[in-house]
Amino acid sequence: MKVAVPREVATDERRVAVIPAELKRLAKLGVEVAIEAGAGEGALHTDEAYREAGAEVVEDKGALLASADLLLKIQPPTMAEVDGLSEGAAVVSLFQPLESPELLARYRERRISGFALEYIPRTTLAQAMDILSSQATVAGYKAVLMAADRHPKLFPMLMTAAGMIQPATVLIVGAGVAGLQAIATARRLGAVVEVSDVRKAAKEEALSLGATFLEVDEEVDAATEGGYAKEVSEAYKQKQQALLADHAKQASVIITTALIFGRPAPKIITEEMVAGMAPGSVIVDLAAERGGNCELTAPGEEVEHHGVRILGYTDLPSRMSVHASQMWSRNMLNLLKHLTSDGAFKFDLDDEITQGCLITHGGEVVQERVRAAIDGQA
Repeated sequence: MKVAVPREVATDERRVAVIPAELKRLAKLGVEVAIEAGAGEGALHTDEAYREAGAEVVEDKGALLASADLLLKIQPPTMAEVDGLSEGAAVVSLFQPLESPELLARYRERRISGFALEYIPRTTLAQAMDILSSQATVAGYKAVLMAADRHPKLFPMLMTAAGMIQPATVLIVGAGVAGLQAIATARRLGAVVEVSDVRKAAKEEALSLGATFLEVDEEVDAATEGGYAKEVSEAYKQKQQALLADHAKQASVIITTALIFGRPAPKIITEEMVAGMAPGSVIVDLAAERGGNCELTAPGEEVEHHGVRILGYTDLPSRMSVHASQMWSRNMLNLLKHLTSDGAFKFDLDDEITQGCLITHGGEVVQERVRAAIDGQA
């Protein structure tokens, strides 16, 4: 199977889907890798490093696409990239099929087998392939560093000849993978950390990292079978916002990570809460790509309201491109190990992981949730 890895063209995307270190392992699967010249530069991998590891480095992107059985990338492909593939080829990337109806239609027209990496199920078997978790780890770490850089105070408690400095308080909303990494990083920097989450399992994890867990209603557990959070009642939301409003007043930094799969990010931090924070405080909204958890977040931008900086950047993993690419590349190796046999896709539609992330195949939408959503819109 010939795998093509193009240079990412999305603005500020520095990651690469495969790094040189994984090429020998891919070769053992019967996978030949061709990479567009310069594709690894943003993650500090040279064309020569790819050649030495056994990849073909291709200058002509058109030739790269035309020869591919599989297009492997990070961001969803452009229409031009899809049209450059042979009919019936496969694409493994982020996809967002319900938000990208034109791309979905083009996949169907050209009989492209489209795998959506964000749809990989959150099961024990799929953990090693879960790009959302690996990249959230990077984002949670980077969010704390950015907050510490923007905030005009030190994070740790310090006893100095000039007096005692009180530690910063970091409030983290959502203790999934990104939230847990944010807890650990903020604690390493010496901050006092408070955490809120609608899932019961998050409490033990947060406490184990030295955070204080803010319990809204101990009887409510809004976790799904896949470990995601689900929508909570209006009464719960009101209790949560009242609790967070009290703690936001004392917080130097708020980091929000709350997402509901397939839905816009829930609005948790209101403008009133922001207005109640101390001047110079910082909010880092890791849900910005889905609209943001803060009412004042501007996706992709850094803004200031009521003296509070609100960071809505959507490219945090890309800002740590070396390790983000390393983790992504290992996820892809593990995924291809599972989905291929003797260098070819198995397309086992009874397989749990294939069922989860294979969106289109043979000109049809084969993923149940996506098909049901499309039928509901008709």
